[in-house]
Amino acid sequence: MPLQISNTVTLADWEIEMTAIRAQGAGGQNVNKTSSAIHLRFDINRSTLPQVYKERLLALSDSRITSDGVIVIKAQAHRTQELNRQDALDRLLILIKSVTIVPKIRRATKPTRASQRRRVDAKKKKGQTKSMRGRVV
Repeated sequence: MPLQISNTVTLADWEIEMTAIRAQGAGGQNVNKTSSAIHLRFDINRSTLPQVYKERLLALSDSRITSDGVIVIKAQAHRTQELNRQDALDRLLILIKSVTIVPKIRRATKPTRASQRRRVDAKKKKGQTKSMRGRVV
């Protein structure tokens, strides 16, 4: 089943490589005999994503993206393989959707004269309060 990123962008099944591995941590015998964790690999350069998405993904400083441009996600939070598979796909979807949002350009502004005056007045009042705490002579 293809992964829907947006109305126009979808990822085919061949682009996402998922393998079942043994999960780490507590779980006793069950964790030792079942491969319920999912190891997801997604090659950014080989994918059919638009070039803009690829560039933004490769520019991210995310530890899940290797130097070769492969996204590696390990999902082992759930007890079943199906839930871990869905969790891994959801996390991949969130990561790809995060680069589709264009950040707003910040315009530098100066504080208003009234806000500067309020700040200085507050500092003076605080200073007077502290000066009153001295020893009485």
